[in-house]
Amino acid sequence: MTTELRVLKPAEWERWFGSCELAFGGIPEEATERALWSELTECDRSIGVWDGEDCVGTAGAFGLRLSVPGGAVVPAAGVTTVSVASTHRRRGILTSMMRRQLDDIRSWGEPLAVLTASEPVIYGRYGYGAATQFLAAEIDTARVRLPEPERTDRPDGVRLRRVKADDPAVREACEALYAADVAGRPGMLARRPGWERRPVVGGGKAADGRSALQCVLAERHGEAAGFALFRLRPDWDRSGPKGTVELKDLHAGDPAAYASLWRFLFGIDLMSTVEAGNRPVDDAFQYLVSDFRRCRVRLQDSLYLRPVEVGAALSARTYRAPVDVVLTVEDAFCPWNEGSWRLSGDAGGASCERTGDTAELALSVRELGAAYLGGTSLTALARAGRVTELRPGALAAASEAFGSDVAPWLPHGF
Repeated sequence: MTTELRVLKPAEWERWFGSCELAFGGIPEEATERALWSELTECDRSIGVWDGEDCVGTAGAFGLRLSVPGGAVVPAAGVTTVSVASTHRRRGILTSMMRRQLDDIRSWGEPLAVLTASEPVIYGRYGYGAATQFLAAEIDTARVRLPEPERTDRPDGVRLRRVKADDPAVREACEALYAADVAGRPGMLARRPGWERRPVVGGGKAADGRSALQCVLAERHGEAAGFALFRLRPDWDRSGPKGTVELKDLHAGDPAAYASLWRFLFGIDLMSTVEAGNRPVDDAFQYLVSDFRRCRVRLQDSLYLRPVEVGAALSARTYRAPVDVVLTVEDAFCPWNEGSWRLSGDAGGASCERTGDTAELALSVRELGAAYLGGTSLTALARAGRVTELRPGALAAASEAFGSDVAPWLPHGF
């Protein structure tokens, strides 16, 4: 059977996206979400595999901008909509798409490729390493408490106000607060026009009884200082109400606004649980709650990252401590990265160039991707046998330099 891999044509989008939906279980996206994905898809950066008139493989690559340690925002290809039809498995279709895509990303001059993996085992063989995790929590607000402010009327000048989540002025204020966080936390996406709708699309009342998306704005002197986006899921039993607050997003510019928003979520009438599905692993609520055990916290892998051009990628970020190390990199899928690289840098900048000098650390591009944002230490990878120290002392110095004081975090998918 002959298949054809080609760049997606706009007129083919419905069949292409429908093929991906079918591969992910056959449940269509909600209409407004589907419309947004149609608008955001960059067809000239997307590919499909066709068997006659049937689309049997899909892969896209958004042109994203990713924050990295040091505060820079770096071009990155956001790999998305990857699927192979169940009728065409084990024929090399996925590998052919990954090969074409990485060649394209290199030609576009983007040093990084990133994705969120439905099945993590798939992407390691193409050089992607797990670079961020997220924290999820199910907080029993009937038993867990937050510290009360010294004043009960607008503590620290913070006023909370209910607003409409889809109000353009509200979205503008929320986007400004989100944007202010980007430079300070690796792994966040600097949202391009249209992506500001991502957090609120499909925000109407859910068919399963959840409320429409709600928003509370924290203000100080009339200026936005934070916001929380959430849904309510009412429920009762014979003992009374036991509803759940589903937190979708929360950003705040200072500790007082942050704590005020969490106190509000804990105190919503008829609710006894706050579910936070995607928070940074160092999120401050953990250090405010009275009983961490009753927060039922778990960790999960999130953003997978692959250096497409090792030299450009390592030069694009800064380093927590001075580093001067020769890395020997294994990358069979993108052989232009293979060999030895001298990385020199500090908090002010870095360079990474080809070298013939003796290697001091050996690792694959997958481990380099896992450590790139500072959330996974080279030392931990070495303990797992994934990084080899070739010069005594090189591992500890490089691991310290690659680290980040702020945990990397991907706030939403793509």
